[in-house]
Amino acid sequence: MKKFLIGILSILIIINLAIIFTGNTYLYNVIRYAHPDIDDYKIFENREVKTAQAQPWSLSKKYNQLVLSDSIQQAFTQYETSAFLVIQNDSIVYEHYWDGYDSTTISGSFSVAKTIVGILIGAAIDDGKIASVDEAVGDFLPEFKQGENAKLTIKHLLMMSAELDWDESYDSPFASTTQTYYGNNITKPVLAVKVVGELGKRFHYQSCNTELLALIIEKATGKTLSDYASEKLWQPIGAEHPALWSLDCKNGHEKAYCCFNSTARDFARIGELYLKNGNWKGKQLIAEQYVKESVSPAPVLNEEGSKPCDFYGYHWWLANRKGHPIFYARGILGQYIIVIPDKNIIIVRLGKKRGDKPEGDVHCNDFYAYVDGVIDHI
Repeated sequence: MKKFLIGILSILIIINLAIIFTGNTYLYNVIRYAHPDIDDYKIFENREVKTAQAQPWSLSKKYNQLVLSDSIQQAFTQYETSAFLVIQNDSIVYEHYWDGYDSTTISGSFSVAKTIVGILIGAAIDDGKIASVDEAVGDFLPEFKQGENAKLTIKHLLMMSAELDWDESYDSPFASTTQTYYGNNITKPVLAVKVVGELGKRFHYQSCNTELLALIIEKATGKTLSDYASEKLWQPIGAEHPALWSLDCKNGHEKAYCCFNSTARDFARIGELYLKNGNWKGKQLIAEQYVKESVSPAPVLNEEGSKPCDFYGYHWWLANRKGHPIFYARGILGQYIIVIPDKNIIIVRLGKKRGDKPEGDVHCNDFYAYVDGVIDHI
């Protein structure tokens, strides 16, 4: 037994030395926290996205009178929902919270943050800080001035049509996404990526695309991503609560592709802004043309290259359900901001699990459950 324990101790020492000498100290966090959680902002450094004058939502005369089906109630339980909010005609029709969450509780949104970054690119274009979506990434980031990297444009990143040497796996502790999520230097691996395939041809989902867009926004505006989000989005749309954007280290860079934390009611404002084509109560915050391009299918092929990509725009997912065109933001644990324009509906769902994708589909079972459960009963 003594020899066995000494052997185990020796192995642990060797592993620790390997982690330290290779610089992969983020693996300690991988081991400690095991898997991402909607409250991970508590384990990271954060930068506040500030509010100004709050503009609370009005409550519908039918507030919480909506009777939802057994199937959607089952989905709430199965996927560990923490918040479900329905807004129609600018008023809250239905909301419910679980497990100690309420209308003031902030929660992680994971890849919903990508959509927010896409919106801020539109703001930077409106400000004249970026010429257009066709501007080269190398105009802002010197690492993309040479070779194939010099061909990469902002539009390629927005459409997820950049073929970069980035491992998007969510299962491996050594994947690029794991390293940037738990690591303390997000810019190093992101700025090291190389173009390895044809640009602008097919959809290829990679989180580094969004992080590069965030670095472009920082370089173009001279502001942190959170400060720019405060100025151009959070304050003008009257958010009630400051949001938190998690950082790679103290005073560092935002984890732009994953880690924007807010409340269900404030997330709904993002849907409202795009439902109204970038206009907020009479003020055009994002150019209408950019909004329309964002929620229109990107002119590329699907990931297999077999047919047109009809499910993604500029960092927005696109769908059609029962004849209703839909655009939505999506996070890996079932975070959704769903907009159904022809019914003037916004749905926000926050929680801890997401459904599977039916074979050959890019949308998830739980997404369909939430949409069906609302449009069939409202």
